[in-house]
Amino acid sequence: MTDSQPRKLIIAIDGPAGAGKSTIASRLARKLGYTNLESGAMYRALALKAIEWDISFDDEAALVNLAHDSRIHLEPTSTGNRVLLDNHDVTQRVRETDVTEGASRVSVHPKVREWMVARQQEMGAGGGIVMEGRDIGTKVFPHADVKIFLDADPVVREQRRLQQQRLSGPAAQVSAAELRQRDQRDRTRATSPLVAAPDALQLDSTKMSEDEVLKRVEELVKVKLA
Repeated sequence: MTDSQPRKLIIAIDGPAGAGKSTIASRLARKLGYTNLESGAMYRALALKAIEWDISFDDEAALVNLAHDSRIHLEPTSTGNRVLLDNHDVTQRVRETDVTEGASRVSVHPKVREWMVARQQEMGAGGGIVMEGRDIGTKVFPHADVKIFLDADPVVREQRRLQQQRLSGPAAQVSAAELRQRDQRDRTRATSPLVAAPDALQLDSTKMSEDEVLKRVEELVKVKLA
């Protein structure tokens, strides 16, 4: 690396569902020319394979074996990542409700998380990444150059998720209940619970637009690159 080539950072963005971290991570990565490593997409891919192989989300040993026999790859594109599972494009499928719910249940298992963390650390070891999730700044990259904990009022997060999924009526009620259950699992699990790293910048996006959040994060990145 020469003086004309800026150091490539590891940027960690953590927070609960609906806080906006996926959108911010994707936009920030594109602006910086970095890779956006979506930890959630990796858990969703494993959950999808568990569904396809009829493996219980509660069977930790079987899930770990399944993980070892899986190839999960994130391929950056101009519009976001393609998610490849065993060389098959599952980008759209992993965003569906049953897979999202399965990913939350799969992610509670310590040995599954251990496998995922090892893969994520390998993928991001060289820097030049923006990674979002729930334990990136505390577990995956505890020495990340930039750490953001993005949160928002639970009601606002529910509304954002429903708008994103274009749900209403009974389906909206079910989705909101699932989000609350996911929050509970994420914050209370024994291994790598959802908490802000002590050195993370905590941002409440309840009354902030995406552009305002992105600008605040970019300011912090500029300081680190200076």
